[in-house]
Amino acid sequence: MKICYLVLVTRTPGFTDHAATEHVRFLDEVRVRDQLLITGSFTDKTGGAYVLHNVADRTAAQAIVDADPLLVLGSATATVHEWSTR
Repeated sequence: MKICYLVLVTRTPGFTDHAATEHVRFLDEVRVRDQLLITGSFTDKTGGAYVLHNVADRTAAQAIVDADPLLVLGSATATVHEWSTR
């Protein structure tokens, strides 16, 4: 059993393409650190999700999410769920 962190992202009315571009760069950096397992957007354009792994604990996962430009720039909100995977 492996603990991962499922991050559900929901766009706000203030969503901007600039924030989305910065978000992609951010996720690329997280991937380079081997902390991003998978990511994707919802086809209805309401948001998306990503899965963090190789993270010490939920507090560390939340710190990563809090640095996501989508949240920093007010383009989205996010919830972090600790996820036991097989």
